[in-house]
Amino acid sequence: MLFLTRTFLLSFASLWFFTAYSVAAPVVLFDESHGQQFLVGKSGPLDLSELATLYQKNGFVVASHSGPLTKEILSTADVLVLSGPFMPLTKSELGAVIDFVDAGGGLAVMLHIAPPVRDLLHRLEVDFTNGTLREMNQVIDGNHLNFKVTVLADHPITKGLQSFSIYGSWALRGTAPQASILAETSPHGWVDLNRDNQLSDVDAIQSFGVMVAGESGQGRYVVLGDDAIFQNRFLDEANRKLALQLVDWLASQ
Repeated sequence: MLFLTRTFLLSFASLWFFTAYSVAAPVVLFDESHGQQFLVGKSGPLDLSELATLYQKNGFVVASHSGPLTKEILSTADVLVLSGPFMPLTKSELGAVIDFVDAGGGLAVMLHIAPPVRDLLHRLEVDFTNGTLREMNQVIDGNHLNFKVTVLADHPITKGLQSFSIYGSWALRGTAPQASILAETSPHGWVDLNRDNQLSDVDAIQSFGVMVAGESGQGRYVVLGDDAIFQNRFLDEANRKLALQLVDWLASQ
């Protein structure tokens, strides 16, 4: 894969671009500085190279960054993607990301484990469960952690979609008027509260959100309870459509 840099970014050695430079092209910046295991520059089954290619083919510049998230770095991007961080943002990084969104940037957060992004989600007024979801309907290959999501709100991100697939998700809900659930389980979703790996009377059974979107200041954000959804192995036609419409919405400020 050809790596090109924009001239005004030459001093940032950790920024690598995966598509040709274009003045008008929106920049999608993937953070890789918080212990992420699945990367845009790698082509393994759980990596994100096909997602990067999808964005390139649709007119976006794709970049990754392996250093601290600063105001200067974020000023080069239109959309910031935090996919599967294993380490929390520092206080200064958190402030820079919130300022980036409030100033008109787009932010996508995909959870592998929820605790590293707790502070960020609370700033966005998005809450999450203390365990991953299971579903009794539309289960994939007999694994109740993996399922098709068919309950979708009317929104540009979900336009034309009948469903998309989840492969282990945290439940999400917005706690502010500007944060709304765009996708949720059937009423038969459940969280294994007693951690016994089976459905029992003490477990929570209801509809649970798996995707929340909202606005903050002049910007927009989307939170997905699953980071596997856009990995190479799982990037089917519906998930590709969701990935593209998501970044289109975030970039269209």
